[in-house]
Amino acid sequence: MSTTSTIYSSSKQSIKKDRLPGAWVVVALLFFVGTLNYLDRTTIVTMHGSIVHAIPMTDTQFGLLTSVFLWVYGILSPLAGFLADRYNRSKVIIGSLIVWSVVTSLTGFATTFGQLLVTRALMGISEAAYIPASLALIMDYHRGSTRSLATAINIVGMMVGSSLGFLGGWIAENHSWNLAFHIFGIIGVIYFIILAFTLHDVPEDKKIIPVENKESKVDLFKGFGGLFSNKSFILIFIFWGLLGVVSWMIMGWLPTYYHAHFNLSQGKAGLYATAYLYPAAIIGLLVGGHLSDRWSKTNPRGRILLPAIALCIAAVGIFIAGSTSVLFLAIILFVVYSMMRTCSDANLMPVLCMVADPKYRATGYGILNFFATVIGGIGIYIGGILRDDHFNMGNVFRFSAILLLIAALLLYLVKTDPNVKNN
Repeated sequence: MSTTSTIYSSSKQSIKKDRLPGAWVVVALLFFVGTLNYLDRTTIVTMHGSIVHAIPMTDTQFGLLTSVFLWVYGILSPLAGFLADRYNRSKVIIGSLIVWSVVTSLTGFATTFGQLLVTRALMGISEAAYIPASLALIMDYHRGSTRSLATAINIVGMMVGSSLGFLGGWIAENHSWNLAFHIFGIIGVIYFIILAFTLHDVPEDKKIIPVENKESKVDLFKGFGGLFSNKSFILIFIFWGLLGVVSWMIMGWLPTYYHAHFNLSQGKAGLYATAYLYPAAIIGLLVGGHLSDRWSKTNPRGRILLPAIALCIAAVGIFIAGSTSVLFLAIILFVVYSMMRTCSDANLMPVLCMVADPKYRATGYGILNFFATVIGGIGIYIGGILRDDHFNMGNVFRFSAILLLIAALLLYLVKTDPNVKNN
């Protein structure tokens, strides 16, 4: 189409083939925002015993703390993504960081279950704006064979935050659970000041989409309609939802599973579920991102095929891990799962760029986030109910392995749109 050709051919002379100047600086700046975001998410699950002791609640209620965060975060993600598409992506990111910092500090002052629940809901509002805007901004700067690796490095920041989540359990055991949230909130305020002066959008003359009348062209309902009329986007939508169920279930209940099934202390359970699992995820992200970028140079479907293969391996690992009574074997196999699973994270946004209109990249990712987190929140909540009924969580992990195989098949069926020139 002539209009499409005009959109994608604008500013060609001012755009490097693979990336714009400062592209890796943007990735580095966003790395630490992601670290803070995910540090908060895993901190609360590693201090389960301390919080329940200070604020009495059932396992169902404790699971609800993460579920409410996910539901609010997920429901607002499409709107947050749309705002990042229509307005300034960097300002959306910076604004989300200061809100995150304030809410994190307030969490430490909660004294009742209701107050804690409200702070988790507010945290969902603050974090909803970050991921769609950050990944879309990275795609603005990285336009060719570095996309998967750049995405992977950004998500590595989130994994680093997740792997440091055991600090919450350690601080709770040795001091108080409140102290961790106060410390992290102060760190967030300091980094907000740094980011306000260093993070910027792509210069206007180097944007792929013309900036003239941009606000009138980016429409929420047209974006939704265009995305959901795309069969490949629907496949990605279901695929990411299934991964959301598996990922959030494991993130939310693996520390408790280690604690109950292997009779570990809260600190050790948190250590094995985060400090070991997430470094493996980092390796999977970086290696998967690099290999996907290389494979995509010779096979346009390389960014689709590699994570599909990796998910099949992850499914085998998690099935056996949920069946064994040997702690060492369970740790190793959950590590394998984590390493293979994150290949999908490194490639989701690059794959979305291959099937969706670039005007709605952040919106599209927000929609995917919405489905994955809302469904994932339901999974965590059901996990709490099953725990209260003394259900064997190993069966949940084995069922999750089946979901991973279905997700791999759905991703394999995704067809790239030849009309979308994602560079």
